[in-house]
Amino acid sequence: MTQIQNDQDLLELFRNPTTKEQAFTGIVKKYQEKLYWHIRRMIISHDDTDDVLQNMFIKVWKGLENFREDSQLYTWLYRIATNESLTFIAQQKKRNSISLSDEENGLSNQLKSDTHFDANKLEWKLQLGIQSLPEKQRLVFNLRYYDEMPYEQMSRVLETSEGALKASYHHAAKKIEEFILNH
Repeated sequence: MTQIQNDQDLLELFRNPTTKEQAFTGIVKKYQEKLYWHIRRMIISHDDTDDVLQNMFIKVWKGLENFREDSQLYTWLYRIATNESLTFIAQQKKRNSISLSDEENGLSNQLKSDTHFDANKLEWKLQLGIQSLPEKQRLVFNLRYYDEMPYEQMSRVLETSEGALKASYHHAAKKIEEFILNH
């Protein structure tokens, strides 16, 4: 299969039983890295991120035939990745029977033990600041800051008004700024 970049072409190929698997492989190759980092910023752990990403792509495989194209493929994939991540976080909280602040401390401790982060670097402080945010603000901040997702598209992914998303992002940015200045 030649390198296909167009989502419409990939969807057409997916609907054909003889090219379905090739098309799905094309979708995975096209979006896997972006979705991995989207999930990783919420989940933190590489292994857990891989598990969530795999579960997400299983749901995509099962649901792609019913994709109505009301939104872009990219938006639909992000919505599934976001929902899978939030479900994973909720299951972790339930499984561990710990409070939200303990869960956030756990994410911060995972960050601190990650060999890729240097405690003296601004990026590390930024990540700790992001992990200190409430879940919704953390999600909105990550989508806007890292993925540079427009509010209009974010509104479709998160099924929230643009105004609420702008307010969440503003509050998140202020909290992160305060965190970095005070830590």
